[in-house]
Amino acid sequence: MDLVVFLPLLIILGAFMFFASRRQKKAMQATIDLHESLTIGDRVHTTSGLEGTITAVGDDSVDLEIAPGVVTTWMKLAVRDRITEVDEDVEDYDAQNHDAQDYDARDYDEVTSTATEVEPTSPTDPNQVKKD
Repeated sequence: MDLVVFLPLLIILGAFMFFASRRQKKAMQATIDLHESLTIGDRVHTTSGLEGTITAVGDDSVDLEIAPGVVTTWMKLAVRDRITEVDEDVEDYDAQNHDAQDYDARDYDEVTSTATEVEPTSPTDPNQVKKD
């Protein structure tokens, strides 16, 4: 009788474990496939957020050009994803829209200031001392 009560719980727990491990295996395989397919000239993101162009590929490492003439060596495991042309187009679009949304405070009719003048309690600069 006790086994019948716990059987649905065990089935649900087993199904959860199966699907969780399956998703993790798929993600790991996608990462392995990415690292094996890296070629010279690919633009990539690292896990630390750095963008670079691959200049050399080794067994466990890649050389990234992060600025003109600046090449650094990274482990392949640090490569998070490949930058595609679509990603670059989205970044350009975001940059253009951000620039368009920038504004100048002089464009508004009213400008309010929250700055207040504060008198020093213990002056350290002789120019700050009030002379009566």
